[in-house]
Amino acid sequence: MERHCYVGCMARDDLFAAAPASNMDTPGNPQTPRHEPLAARMRPRDLGEFTGQSHILGPGQLLRRAIEADRIQSLIFYGPPGTGKTSLAQIIALQTKSKFERLSGVESNVADMRRVLSAAANRLENTGQPTILFIDEIHRFNKAQQDVLLPDVESGVIRLIGATTHNPFFFVNSPLVSRSQIFELRPLAEDELFSLLERALADAERGLGWMKIQAEEPALRHLARLSDGDARKALNSLEIAALTTAPDSNGVVRIDLAVAEQSIQKKAVVYDDEDAHYDTISAFIKSMRGSDPDATLYWLAKMIHAGEDPRFIARRIMIHAAEDVGLADPMALVLANAAFQAAEFIGWPEARIPLAEAAIYIATANKSNSVVMAIDGAMKDVESGRTLAVPEHLRDASYKGAKRLDHGQGYEYAHDHPGHFVAQDYLGADKRYYEPTEQGVEKKIKERVEKWRQQFAELRNPKRP
Repeated sequence: MERHCYVGCMARDDLFAAAPASNMDTPGNPQTPRHEPLAARMRPRDLGEFTGQSHILGPGQLLRRAIEADRIQSLIFYGPPGTGKTSLAQIIALQTKSKFERLSGVESNVADMRRVLSAAANRLENTGQPTILFIDEIHRFNKAQQDVLLPDVESGVIRLIGATTHNPFFFVNSPLVSRSQIFELRPLAEDELFSLLERALADAERGLGWMKIQAEEPALRHLARLSDGDARKALNSLEIAALTTAPDSNGVVRIDLAVAEQSIQKKAVVYDDEDAHYDTISAFIKSMRGSDPDATLYWLAKMIHAGEDPRFIARRIMIHAAEDVGLADPMALVLANAAFQAAEFIGWPEARIPLAEAAIYIATANKSNSVVMAIDGAMKDVESGRTLAVPEHLRDASYKGAKRLDHGQGYEYAHDHPGHFVAQDYLGADKRYYEPTEQGVEKKIKERVEKWRQQFAELRNPKRP
């Protein structure tokens, strides 16, 4: 089945009116609605034309079943731009024969909301027709505005469909989230965008099929790849290529790779909200922890491309060096600290080099989280258990009168003993927090610690003669 999807917002209130006649004279096809961008003209009309999001719209998936059975309740769609949130809301309204009302989280106010909610209540009572209220960028409504929706969502006066590029669990009120089903829309795959571009070139009614265009596959692949999963960007870039390229002597517009490269701007990395920011740094850290230098470099490059503060990246590298490499390779923290100082001193773009060096070193280093496990265990005991008193022989004996209190009496100076070690009670309790691994340098540490702990154990439990 030929697949097709696009996204785009129509400016008119009637989102489903028939396409008007062209405002440009097109020989041989005067009805082409060329006044709208290609992405708007190619809006999918039903689920059969919708490409992507198979994880929620594939056969047998929950959302598709709910749409086809007209059992839609309130929904929140979230995902990056150009993934079909608005288009899907319109398809649902058409398929469920609902009145479609649209508000914007940027432009609409409480008065607009109350007007739509009042009309929806009257419509439901008088005609029985349900209302779908689509709110674009719902995360931009403040708490009071979102609370206005709650009673009518709860009573079923409206079926809310919210769209947002932000994670609704962080940016939408919990009561509203709890009354809605949440669906995440994902960026379209390169093959899906490529298929979409081919469809637009072949569609003479809504696409560019009325023109004589020969587009090379590498050119379309380039547009699909650099669109970064954004269908709107892919379609509008194709339209720019078609309308700005002069036809040859035969009247054919030829779109090759060079034309495609000029028609799409440098890919704007999706990094303009807190989700993208923290998701990317999370992937970066987990790639270092997982010892994958290539993935580490990709996520680092994404942050650099997006203009992330080099000090933020360097701090995360330092934390990771101590937390996940630790004593398996103590040089990791030294190098991370050096990279931090270098990045802070030189800034972008040169800072990418010491940061990459530290990140690669850490990704390929032996790993151990024994340090963080040890300190967290000790912290837990301090916070929740009885505070241990300092043993008498370890207390400060540098002041006058300490001797009278027996402070420091019996303390043995480690350097006075063979191997610079002496077994004595340093805690006053039998506790064990640090568990060295056999990774890298820590393997030798483990050998020393186990020998010392054996002597501590003999001190606490002397063998009977």
